Amino acid sequence: MIIRRAREADLPAWADLRAQLWPDQTLAEHRREAADLLAAADKPVFIAVSATGEIAGFAEATLRRDYVNGCETSPVAFLEGIFVGPDHRLGAVGRDLVSAVEAWGRALGCRELASDAFLDDLASHAFHGAIGFEETERVVCFRKRL
Repeated sequence: MIIRRAREADLPAWADLRAQLWPDQTLAEHRREAADLLAAADKPVFIAVSATGEIAGFAEATLRRDYVNGCETSPVAFLEGIFVGPDHRLGAVGRDLVSAVEAWGRALGCRELASDAFLDDLASHAFHGAIGFEETERVVCFRKRL
């Protein structure tokens, strides 16, 4: 498996994977967002490519300068999203994608990598714990219509 930065040619397969991770958006919305991410220097996307050329997974990251829950430093590299296709989940693809994000963050002087997951996403919690993340806090978000 090769881990590299996303390219324009990756957009269709990457958008398909994004739609599996975030099904509340249309495929067209995912394609637009992915294209925007390619144009943003501070929002890298790493792609896992199999020996046959299949895009097996992705990791999207940002550099956050605002307060990040549970972190003590700034800026913080933030794992915005990670997804590995079902056929590639038993290997180290997710770990390798996160390693690429970690290297990117270190190169920018970050001392922490943060991420989040929904409270009921126990598979994501287990994944994060297995690759060295520690849970720092739990929050419940509120809103009030004005």
